[in-house]
Amino acid sequence: MRFFFRTVLLTGLLWGVVNCVNAQMALVSFDALHPAAAVPQYATISSINITGNKRTRPEIILRELDFKEGDTIALSELAERIERNELNLMNTGLFLQANIWYDGWEGATNNISLHVGVLEGMFIVPFPILELADRNFNVWWETYNHSLRRLNWGVRFLHANLTGRKDPLKAVVQMGFTKKFEIIYTLPFFNKYKTLGANINWLHTREKEIGYTTENDMLLFHRGDEILLKRFRLGLGLRLRPHYDAYHALDISWHRNEVASVVLNELNPEFFTKGTTQRFATVNYEFTYDKRDIKPYPLSGYFFETQVKAQGLGMSEDINTLELMVTYMQYFRLAPRWSIEMGVRGKTELLRNKVPYYNSVALGYYLDYIKGYEFYVIDGTDYAWQKSTLRFGLLDRSFDLSKYMPYEAFKLMPLKVYLALHNELAYVNNPWYGVGNPMANQLLWGLSLGLDFQLYYNKVFSIELSRNHLNEYGFYLHWSLAF
Repeated sequence: MRFFFRTVLLTGLLWGVVNCVNAQMALVSFDALHPAAAVPQYATISSINITGNKRTRPEIILRELDFKEGDTIALSELAERIERNELNLMNTGLFLQANIWYDGWEGATNNISLHVGVLEGMFIVPFPILELADRNFNVWWETYNHSLRRLNWGVRFLHANLTGRKDPLKAVVQMGFTKKFEIIYTLPFFNKYKTLGANINWLHTREKEIGYTTENDMLLFHRGDEILLKRFRLGLGLRLRPHYDAYHALDISWHRNEVASVVLNELNPEFFTKGTTQRFATVNYEFTYDKRDIKPYPLSGYFFETQVKAQGLGMSEDINTLELMVTYMQYFRLAPRWSIEMGVRGKTELLRNKVPYYNSVALGYYLDYIKGYEFYVIDGTDYAWQKSTLRFGLLDRSFDLSKYMPYEAFKLMPLKVYLALHNELAYVNNPWYGVGNPMANQLLWGLSLGLDFQLYYNKVFSIELSRNHLNEYGFYLHWSLAF
């Protein structure tokens, strides 16, 4: 199984690097490879006009285009470039519609004027919190008999475009099982070349219920009248986007986690390894190269990401880890309605120190799971998975909701429906907490057949019938929403 894990990790890394290098080579200009004297069939963009952007600044829209005024484009590539840039604008998450058309074309000179028309979405989303305290809907419904006591409530405020520069602000005030207060703000750029940005985030939680251990690969919870877990995080980060598809993120954060003594004395003495309090700094670096066509639901292209995360930095007795994670996803269109998704991910702990139970997470957390195993968590220091999906488009049409929808931007609802067949394999290495958790240290296999509903481009709902290696079947619901 170590061979399986290393193969997945190296395959994702090498496959991603090769594709990134190929993509960068493809950026060599058309004019450099084919002098104008040899290939005269090109057009020059004389002007770009923008309409429909009531809040979004024009430079944000221009930033998402891979051409600018004065550029020359081969006529044979022009239609494909326009279509690709329409997707670029949609992938920002700011617009419900984005179209590019010709304003004018001078036949003698091949000078063209382009018009970019957008329909902005709903940027300000203040809505009440009424959500599950459990990991997902399926656990809440089956394991805890859909008890209303296991709910969090409060207010979440999201402004996806605070100053018109695609700068999201998120604020959370949550009560209930988990009291949570959080602020996250990201400024995509602050320099002249619009490539360097920043992030600031703050989190404070007070929890009266805690998942204190894992037994038979399921979390066991304890609830008390006192606060069982307090979490504090303060972080700063830099964002670098040197090219449209390439992203760098560097984050530094300070963490303070405090657990009640009853947890260590009576429930799990290995929850923390050094007393009731963790204090440590974290440095996290991520590189992403994203060539997917439709980011909320890709059908072609590829995605590569590598992450290096250091906790403790050798200065804390509470935790000292160095993690490497690599992800590679490839998407192929086989026919107008058929597509395939294939991907690998591997994560390993490089220092091999014993990790506190609280920090030893692998599959089943943070939306990283294998289909058919939604009820389970598989703890560990290392893991790898391979996922394959075959999709068939069943429906692609728009519905007029103007009689029922008060918001102008949502009156026309595009809807796509896909039939999806999933095959997923995974392996988790758990050297410290594997006793009593049989799914660790063995091959996991999940199969699933489902229907995926894609609404308004960036909202996806899935209904799935899944089976795992224990021959357990279940219906599962998943969703991914963006505003």
